[in-house]
Parts: sequence; structure tokens; C-alpha cells
Amino acid sequence: MAEGQDQGGSLRKPSVLSVDRNGDSCVVRLGGELDLYNANAVREALFKACKDGPTRVVVDLSEVEFMDSTALGVLIEARTKLPNRKAFLLAAPGLETKRALQISGLDRHFSVHDTVPDALAAQV
Repeated sequence: MAEGQDQGGSLRKPSVLSVDRNGDSCVVRLGGELDLYNANAVREALFKACKDGPTRVVVDLSEVEFMDSTALGVLIEARTKLPNRKAFLLAAPGLETKRALQISGLDRHFSVHDTVPDALAAQV
């Protein structure tokens, strides 16, 4: 089986595309399909980003194509790792991701921004 392929033969993007420090902030760029199969990788990246004591963590969702309830739970769990939970920000969700946040009601509990720069400039 080729790298990046699951057992069904479809190509899957890596779930964690990058983790970058931006001053006293940390930007975690996620992508592809976030689900049960890669929840641990996403959890590990988000927990590590929160552990280093940044002023804020911005989760860039611009390249996420699908997010299931397991991935939504990982976002909730990761947010608890920051002393200031309002400093855990979501940025640039696409239509499907935005829909998942709305259906779950999480759009009312997370600070969701249109772009990563908006999230980096937001008051926490």
C-alpha cells in the first residue's frame, strides 16, 4: 500500500500539516479528513501546542475537508489544556467544517474567525 493511502485505496492528506510559532502564539494547521483514524495525531499536536504556554493557539481549518464528532471532541479536549480557554481559536473553516461546528453547537462555544490573521489579532 502506498504512503498516504488507507485500506480503501483512497489518498488521505496528513491531518497535521504544520505547527508554527508566531510570536507568543502557536498556529496549528490541520487538513484533510479529521476523524477517528487520525484523532490521536491531531490530539497530540494540539496538546503539544498548548503545553508550551503560548498566549493563544490558533487552529487553521482552511484545508480540512471533513470533521467527525471524534475530531470535534479533540478540539474541546485540547481547549481545556490552556489556562485561558478563550485563547483557543478556530480559523478559516470551510463550508463542511463550518456546518459541523454549527450542527454540534460548538460555533457558539469556540471563537471562530474567517482567517488566521483575524484570529491572531483577536482579543483573548
